[in-house]
Amino acid sequence: LSLMCYVSVGSDASPIIDFMTQRNMQLLEEYDQNQNPDATKVFVNGVWVGVHSNAQQLVTVVQELRRNGTLSYEMSLIRDIRDREFKIFTDAGRVMRPLFVVENDIRKPNRNHLIFTKEISNKLKQEQQETSTRQGWSQDEIDSATYGWRGLIQDGVVEYLDAEEEETAMITFSPEDLEEWREMKMGLPAAERSTEGEHRLRRLKPLPDPRIHAYTHCEIHPAMILGICASI
Repeated sequence: LSLMCYVSVGSDASPIIDFMTQRNMQLLEEYDQNQNPDATKVFVNGVWVGVHSNAQQLVTVVQELRRNGTLSYEMSLIRDIRDREFKIFTDAGRVMRPLFVVENDIRKPNRNHLIFTKEISNKLKQEQQETSTRQGWSQDEIDSATYGWRGLIQDGVVEYLDAEEEETAMITFSPEDLEEWREMKMGLPAAERSTEGEHRLRRLKPLPDPRIHAYTHCEIHPAMILGICASI
């Protein structure tokens, strides 16, 4: 298990089924394959519940609801484009781990940047320094007054992924690798890219891969991939 692994405790699946039904998901018992042969199958906890004609829109909406805290952060969303399947898991016992989210919305100015910013980092550092002023507070009072890990999840800065959803994500190892890839996409020659903080004894890294269209997540730290007893 990775150092930051988390095991899901599970939640009720009926709210997400009701929501997708309101978003034009056709229930399985009403589905006629001859009329809509290219529809995407929707599975919830392994059960085929219906089909949807616009899977991309449905996946985007459900992802946004998970990231803004409307849906449980434990929920796994897996879209298989080749097999035309959209799988949702809300059950217990899935091993998950947290990752930073990379913004992919073309309408937002921070596209291809981490949602985690210096402002959020400074807020967390300030809260850590103010820990001594909260002595005698109850845990509920501390949770309501601080941003912390709970705030990162509710604002969609950090997202939990299980092993199956990781297969559909494009994960970069570090923010530095993400920046190098972004500069390569902008067409900057290697000589003109940012060299701030570079050292002659730095580790050698491969060049960014131009075939990668977009990243979806970034490792919090590369060491968090490994377990306590892992060796390289």
